[in-house]
Parts: sequence; structure tokens; C-alpha cells
Amino acid sequence: MSESTRLNACTAPAHAEPTQWTPTKWVRFSLLLDVFVVLTVFACPEWWRWLLAALLGNHILLGALVLWPRNRLLGANLVTLPRVSKQHGYVALTFDDGPDPNITPRVLDLLDRHGAKASFFCIGRRASAHPEIVRDIIRRGHSVENHSHHHPSAFAFYLPHALQQEIYDAQVAIQAITGTKPQFFRAPMGFRSPMLDPIVVRSALRYVSWTRRGWDCVSRSPAGVLRRIMRGLTAGDVILLHDGSCARTHCGEPVVLAVLPTLLEHLISRGLRPVSLPIALAAP
Repeated sequence: MSESTRLNACTAPAHAEPTQWTPTKWVRFSLLLDVFVVLTVFACPEWWRWLLAALLGNHILLGALVLWPRNRLLGANLVTLPRVSKQHGYVALTFDDGPDPNITPRVLDLLDRHGAKASFFCIGRRASAHPEIVRDIIRRGHSVENHSHHHPSAFAFYLPHALQQEIYDAQVAIQAITGTKPQFFRAPMGFRSPMLDPIVVRSALRYVSWTRRGWDCVSRSPAGVLRRIMRGLTAGDVILLHDGSCARTHCGEPVVLAVLPTLLEHLISRGLRPVSLPIALAAP
């Protein structure tokens, strides 16, 4: 089997059954602290000021963790690839917020030109609006993953039922198009609710953030985006770019299209191999 054939074969999802959620030590401590405060305030009401301070302090820390996308205190988080993937020189290339009919096909052409594979974290409703692009992503050997159904700005502050609905609706929409369920989930803007982890685990998904991002969704400078991504770039990194909701250069060109050719050439010249997440994690 040729190398390209082997890599394409690795993109086929391995269906995982929902697993039992186990809270992290930090989440367990936070829950126990809340219970302790509630019980103690009835037993020792004169301590209410100290108990309230402890409760507020705990929730302020939780709020800070929500805004720290790469933290692992709220649950498992794939920030860098496993050691064996690093040994193969793999770099995971990921794109968020698509599909976009004007950008995603051109991104796919650039990836084909350089023999690269990637994972596309698609918004469910956009996938349903452009099913032919989603099928083309799969046909070209890439993977389609879950990035919520509507990409709500307040996703990190949703209650559990709303969080679950966003993930479930996107899973259903993408599976209806591709015939397979996504294996990975990334929260909108990377802001992660403390209540998200059990929902991700029970949905048989794996949570992913990133190692390097260039802010191509807001920066209009391709040079600046490249500089931020390539500074310290090494095997095992997870790169975040956007094929949807991306910024445009001063000439009106989507930043991702200006950045991608140079980035791919840089990776290949260094012997690094841009691949999708299923390929990276299937490394023998």
C-alpha cells in the first residue's frame, strides 16, 4: 500500500461507544467545595462571609478557566499530538467555522496541491447548507469534525441541556451528509464551559484545542499570521486556521488563502507532515 493510500485509509472514523465520564481533580474539588459551603452555612451561619468568599473565589477561577482554551483542568484536551505522532513528524492541520462556498473549495485545492490532509471543524447548520462541500472534504481524504450547530457566542455559558443540543444537532447534521459521526469537538472560539466535558465524553467525542494559532479570523496581515504560527512550530503541533469567518487582507483576499501556501511549503521543507487528526492519532 502506498503512503498516500495508507494516509487516506486512516481518515475513516473508528466509531467509539459513549464512555463513562470521570471528573478531573479540579472539577471534583470544585463540586465538593460547593457542597461543603452549602452544608456549612446552615451549620455555622456566622461564617457566611468566609463561606461566600470561598464560593465566589472558586467560581471566579472557573470563569478564568473558561477563557483559557488550552487548559486541561476542566477535562481532557488534545493540545498537542501524542509522542508517536511527533516521531512521525506529524502536524495536525485544522480549520474552523466552515464550510464556506467561496473559501473552502480553494483551501481544498491548496491542500491537494501540497499533498496535505486536514480536519475541518464544521458548523452544523453551515454543513447542512453546503452538503456538497462537506462531501468533497471527505472525498479528498480529510476529516469533518464537530464545531457546534450554530456557533453561538455565548456557548460557554449555556446550561447543560443547551450544550448537549448544540453538539447533538451538529453530529446529526454532519452524519446525515457524510454517513459517519465526527470523532472530535472544538468549542466555539475555544471557550469551554465547566459543564461541557461530561457531554463531550458521553457523545463519544474527543475535545481538541490547539498548539498554535495565527488569529487569521481577525488579523488582516498574512505576514503576522504566519509569524505567530511558525514561531517555535514543531512536530506534534495542532494548528488552528479558519476557512469560515476569516479576515481579509487589505486587498480583499481571505487571509487563510494568502497564508496557507507559504505555511505548507514551510512545513514540507522542514520534513513535517500536515495531516488530519484521525491520521495523526492512528500513527502506529
